[in-house]
Amino acid sequence: MSDGERVLIDTKGKFVQVISDGNKRNNIEWTAGRVLLSNKRLVLATNQGKRTIPLAKLTSVTASQMNQALAQVDSYVKLQAGRDVTLVSTQATDEFEDTLYRTLLDQIVVLVKHPAVEGGVVQDTGWEKARLKLDDEHEDTVNLAIASGTFVELDVDDVGTVEAKEKEIRGTERSLLEIEHTIDGTSVETHLSGGRRHVSLIEGLVRQGEQRNAADDVDLSPEETQVLMALYTGISPFEIPDFVGMDTEDVEDAYDRLIEADILEPVRTRREVQLEARGRSIAGDAIADQ
Repeated sequence: MSDGERVLIDTKGKFVQVISDGNKRNNIEWTAGRVLLSNKRLVLATNQGKRTIPLAKLTSVTASQMNQALAQVDSYVKLQAGRDVTLVSTQATDEFEDTLYRTLLDQIVVLVKHPAVEGGVVQDTGWEKARLKLDDEHEDTVNLAIASGTFVELDVDDVGTVEAKEKEIRGTERSLLEIEHTIDGTSVETHLSGGRRHVSLIEGLVRQGEQRNAADDVDLSPEETQVLMALYTGISPFEIPDFVGMDTEDVEDAYDRLIEADILEPVRTRREVQLEARGRSIAGDAIADQ
């Protein structure tokens, strides 16, 4: 190993390269071997040899569950380095993924606008530098220490939607992520920008929450949609009946149905609720369609 290099994970696993130089490979088969992750590179070794992927060349990291074509493993991490894509599954895939994200992203400096949107209302907030850190105790939490003194805690499991785009920021065309989550029960958007590679890596992390909280295949009544939109814009659960013009009993019935669908989370017994990320996603879409 080179000076300053240290081993972070050394374990058994399976791996397969699914895209080579931009071309999809046929007859994909997992290969069992040794997975060694250092702070500088990933080594995938078998009795026939080894393949080394420098971490500096990784442009995307995403976690995936088993699918039919790759049913030999329960979960894996998808790694893109340039025009190559490799899937890696280890005996402790979650630990491998967490360690990899920490190695790639911990302590990087990004640009942040927070809150860019609060309760559905655009805020007059400027761009500031912030240092990103993955929480030592809660591995799915991204902490942003903003230069002005603000501290933002972004729980990946709380992410409702993520929008990725290119935009001119401080006179330069940059990659941008618009991340919807909550602060003290209120829906906010934190906008994050930086180098294309770093933003792509952060996107892979926060989109895991978006995918888990996707609003697909949810069929709501107009009344339930009204309740969600009211909560999304910051109306107190106690004020919802008057605000939407519904009887209290009907609103509580709507709460019960939405709690069953994992769209609302009960905070206290009866009538006080707060939106789950899935609910915020649905409400945000409904408001956009108005």
